[in-house]
Amino acid sequence: MFKHLFKLIWNKRKQNFLFLSEILISFLVIFAVFSYLTYYYQNYRKPLGFEYEKVWSITYGNRQLPKDLDSLNTFYDNLTKSLKAMPQIEQVTYSGSNYPYSDSFMSTGLTHKGKKFNNVSDFRVSDDYQKVWNISLLEGRWFTPEDAVSKDRGVIINETLKTEMFGTQNAAGKFISDYNGANKLKVLGVIADVKMNGDFVPGNNAMFSRLDTGYLRWTNTALLKVRETADATFESKLYKLMATATNSSVEIQHVDEMRDARNKQTIIPMTIFIIIASFLIINVALGLFGVLWYNINKRKGEIGLRRAIGASGNAVSYQLVMESIILATMSLIVGCFFAIQFPLLNIYNVPASVYVISILISIVFIYALVFACSLYPGKQAAGIHPAIALHEE
Repeated sequence: MFKHLFKLIWNKRKQNFLFLSEILISFLVIFAVFSYLTYYYQNYRKPLGFEYEKVWSITYGNRQLPKDLDSLNTFYDNLTKSLKAMPQIEQVTYSGSNYPYSDSFMSTGLTHKGKKFNNVSDFRVSDDYQKVWNISLLEGRWFTPEDAVSKDRGVIINETLKTEMFGTQNAAGKFISDYNGANKLKVLGVIADVKMNGDFVPGNNAMFSRLDTGYLRWTNTALLKVRETADATFESKLYKLMATATNSSVEIQHVDEMRDARNKQTIIPMTIFIIIASFLIINVALGLFGVLWYNINKRKGEIGLRRAIGASGNAVSYQLVMESIILATMSLIVGCFFAIQFPLLNIYNVPASVYVISILISIVFIYALVFACSLYPGKQAAGIHPAIALHEE
């Protein structure tokens, strides 16, 4: 049976070329669509790693702040006390500009046992940063005021970076180096991975350092964990307090609104991409349907002869469907050859599982599409009356 089908396909190789090309292009397009969706879905399923509800960010100018370090420390101590004295505020912390959903990125490099780790997100934070975001601590501890006088500079790393550096061993208490290997850094703790750039974007390797007096001059962000009683009236009062204290313009943002805006930057292009791909798939399906319909009409004589010598309608329909499935398989083999290069060459630095899942889904989708498009023309062919078909020939 299959030998006969391959012989028919080979004899009509010129007519089948269009069909093979359509399937190949369809597979590559669908593979791209599912790779895109699978990548974002896998990231979406990972835990966020922190709590953003009821967190406000305040950005202020730091040019009018005291230049003397002692005076600057006193200023921040007094500002923190004033903020915590407000009943609507639960926690207060300060950080660099690269806090969650801020669209700001700062990176550094690290070294451990001669191996370089590039593009590590570098966060400068104060002691209550973990409390504001409720970040899960997996090993060790968070920063304390005593770290300001410690002879070893302490850092906290995230779980992914810890696994790459230490494998399954504990990292707390061990030393790593900066990118040049000139300075030793003591790992104080390990936190769970955090997705700070949106629900659909994976968290990078991350390192947290304690805000020291030198970096405090450049700090211009306060992060507040507020209570349910914080309303617009309180926000107005907070604005006046910060503007007066810093003698600069102030911007207050709600982090949950920043998260929604950040996610839209991913969802909107994803929706547009899906709509375009859907129209393309519909066009491909109509094209396949038309090609199969045309081929069947061109083969009325052959089909009528088969029916005349005793072939049943189901056998004719089965033959046409199987021909389409075999042609689809030939195109999929070529398509898979190109698709498998993506995980093998680690293109776009995307996990191999994304490409493998996308290939499998695309294969199933193509088979379903070809089967659906060939089923009706196959049934139409099975209904051809042999005498009429032979008379037309």
